[in-house]
Amino acid sequence: MNNFFIYVRKSTDEPDRQILSIEAQVDELKEFAQKEKLEIVKTFIESQTAKEPGRPVFNEMLLRIEKGEAEGILAWHPDRLARNSVDGGKIIYLVDIQKIKQLKFPTFWFENTPQGKFMLNIAFGQSKYFVDNLSENTKRGLRQKLRRGEWPGWAPIGYLNKEHKIIPDPERCKLIKKMFELYSTGKYSLKDLKELMASSDLKSRAEKVLSVSMIQHTLANPFYYGAFVYKGELCQGTHKPVISKKLFDKAREIMKDKSRPKKRSEKVYAFRGLFKCGECGCAITSETQKGHDYYRCTKKKVPCSQKYVRKETLAEQISDILQKVSLSDKWKDKMIEILEKEQMETDRAGFSFSQKLKSQIKECEEKLEKLLDAHLNSDISREEYLEKKQKILNQKIEISEKLTAFEKKGGNWLEPAKNFILASNQAQITALSDDLQGKSQFLKKVGSNLLLTDRKIKYFPRGAWEILENLPVFGAEPRSGEAKIAFQKSENLTLLRR
Repeated sequence: MNNFFIYVRKSTDEPDRQILSIEAQVDELKEFAQKEKLEIVKTFIESQTAKEPGRPVFNEMLLRIEKGEAEGILAWHPDRLARNSVDGGKIIYLVDIQKIKQLKFPTFWFENTPQGKFMLNIAFGQSKYFVDNLSENTKRGLRQKLRRGEWPGWAPIGYLNKEHKIIPDPERCKLIKKMFELYSTGKYSLKDLKELMASSDLKSRAEKVLSVSMIQHTLANPFYYGAFVYKGELCQGTHKPVISKKLFDKAREIMKDKSRPKKRSEKVYAFRGLFKCGECGCAITSETQKGHDYYRCTKKKVPCSQKYVRKETLAEQISDILQKVSLSDKWKDKMIEILEKEQMETDRAGFSFSQKLKSQIKECEEKLEKLLDAHLNSDISREEYLEKKQKILNQKIEISEKLTAFEKKGGNWLEPAKNFILASNQAQITALSDDLQGKSQFLKKVGSNLLLTDRKIKYFPRGAWEILENLPVFGAEPRSGEAKIAFQKSENLTLLRR
């Protein structure tokens, strides 16, 4: 008998472009069989890769050979039969036990002898080496690309792949940034953003309107602040960020808040959650009795003698506190004058601050290198490596953003300080208004550790607000020395810079 099975294979991910197509292999093998006077029983065609065992068509062919339906296999080359040690071993074993009596290849000589089987084994080994080497080269190239900070795939929405680089899409990146800015306000849902982006004609790569899930995925993608995650590992990219990490973190926090179960709406008490009991430390709760709002200690820990206090009483006390830290126009003008003089001195210190940040960035880079060495030397597990790398890399990104912001503004803290002084100048307006929520928010700015004891508010002034509380006569015209002393108490204005 001279019965043969034809086996042809070309996987969709075939790395060798020179391999003939399925149709070409079949034609060549049938022509070869005719020349060699081989009887073809059946042709087996497979498009699955031979890198791993488990090919269904290949296994079916071997099963039918074991049943004696054919005595040989005709293929273009041994690498068509196997590129892994398991399948290669099966072929040689069936040759050993005479289930396969002949193997024919137009591009490879084989005879069923010890020398022939040795050469066949080498051919299978070469095929496996080719696959392993190609895989390792691909992985090595990928690792190198990741080390360079290059994303090894298609750019997300808002970016373009251009000449082996990823660059911001001039139009779409603006919409992506707007998406983050709107969502971080907390006033827009994912559905709202979907509609807004659709009306702005922001579409996916496939030119489809962005779905809610795509919006959510975009808001959770660190690629937009200059990093990316590959196989669970956070990497710093070389592409240009669209947003800051601060904005990204804000959007993530909003997303977490929105995902929490919503409580049923209740009456809003302006001062709820603002104070704690000065006697026992428990929270101050609120309730309405006979049309009046009252605040009292929850008394959950120990017996407490504190009594309730009416909303109006608290509002009056808060107004007094706000008026106490209000700044008159004359004090405002004098302080701004001193600020401008301090600005000149601060500019000289700016260079030192910039160098300090650069030193911290370099320190992070050295830590990352040592961490990678420890991982490569198997001193730490991959899980520990990824966890520590993410922490250090995020720290580096945050410091880099601080440096960028500082260099962009030139270390200019004058504007925030001016804003503080102007805000304190407006404190009296809030004090005299009926806006209880506004009073509550302003008091949080002014003081910390807010306590209620014997129906009286006690607090510790925050930072620069202590300066205003301890100023000389409210509204009096400041003398140069008094204003200077007030600023010296603020530790050279460091509190105002916050």
